[in-house]
This record gives sequence, structure tokens and C-alpha cells, in this order.
Amino acid sequence: MSELSFTCLGVRADRYAAAPTLLFRLRISTPGPDRVHAVALRCQLRIEPARRDYGPEEAAALADLFGERARWGSTLKPLQFAQVSLVVPGFTGETEVDLPVPCTYDLEVAAGRYFHALRDGEVPLLLLFSGTVFAGAGGFRVIPVPWHKEAACRMPVAVWQEMTETHFPGGGWLRLPRETLDALLAFRSRHALPSWEATVEALLARAEDPGPRARLFPGAVARPVTERTES
Repeated sequence: MSELSFTCLGVRADRYAAAPTLLFRLRISTPGPDRVHAVALRCQLRIEPARRDYGPEEAAALADLFGERARWGSTLKPLQFAQVSLVVPGFTGETEVDLPVPCTYDLEVAAGRYFHALRDGEVPLLLLFSGTVFAGAGGFRVIPVPWHKEAACRMPVAVWQEMTETHFPGGGWLRLPRETLDALLAFRSRHALPSWEATVEALLARAEDPGPRARLFPGAVARPVTERTES
């Protein structure tokens, strides 16, 4: 059987998912006449940050991940976004399927920080495929999906914003240790503050100006990706 080929036709937010989810529309095809009974597909998704331009506001927001713009020639490395699996139903010749990708809005995750920093334009993504193909007439053969199979995708930033706005309308969330939450709750109670927003604003008002180079989220660490990770 001839090797499968993969094309990403687009991406949209799943408005009916219980958690933030993107749907990548894939076209999978083979030029041969053999029936493909199923594909146990694995896909790694990477952000390719060097493949787009950034405005001054975006560059400032990305400084914690990549450093100052003058260093981007060496620091703007690919970031791991997600790794998902999908069972593709049988087909002959060509088929189209949706690849669901659960997402996080956690700002301690490098990918979440990256998406949050963007204002408009597109996100350059690379989809890397592996897995197993079950194909053949009068039975089936087991054929691996070659590791060199990949597809590029340029996801509009508006799609990410639509997804996060659907699940976190007008805001977002931060994951904090229990001890920090207890301390915040005690501070809020002592000062009779009406909301968490008022609590954070009161703490920010008390803090000194950290300056433009301060690490507001010291736990966030960009993890460049240089090669595929084994599934």
C-alpha cells in the first residue's frame, strides 16, 4: 500500500465541548486502491514561533519565554503544544476527520503563555504524525505510519480567543498552591474585600513597580522542542 498523506484543512473551536478543545480538520489520503480498514493515529502538535512576526506589545509579553527581541535568533525555538490520539474509521482513497485537541489556559504552561501573549494574526503550527495503518483486501496488513509524515497549519489567533472566551468569558484562571490560596483568602477576609479581583488589585496596589523585565510568572519555563518525543 502506498503511504498515507496528511493535510490540515483548518481548525475551529469546539463550542460544545465540556473543556477547551480545538478541532483540526484533517484530510487523509492514499493513491493506492487498497481499502484502509482503520488507522490508529498519533499526532504531536508544535508551535513554530519563528514563522511569524510580533508587534511590540506581543514581544513584551513573550519576553518571559524567549528573552528580549535581540536574542530571538537563538531562543525562538519550537514549543510542544499537545499530543493526542485518534482512531480513523475505514476508507478508500481519501477521508476527512476532526482531530480533537484538548487545551489548557494555564499560564504556567509555555504554550498557554504563548497563546495568551498574541493579539492577532496566525499561530504557525506543525502536526507530526505516527501510528499504525490496518489495510488490505481480503484481510489486512499492519503498516506503520512513517515518522516523517507531517502537515503545517496556520491557526488564526481569533480561533484560540474564541475558544477561551467560550469557557472563560471575560477572564481566565490561575492555578495556585493550596497554601497560597489560604493566604489570599486570609488577606481578603482581613480587609473585607468583596471579590478575588478586588483582592488581587489590592495586592498589586501595595506592591512596588516591578519594572518591565520582572518575571511576573517565575514558574513558567519555555521548553524548546528539537526532536519528536516517543509516544
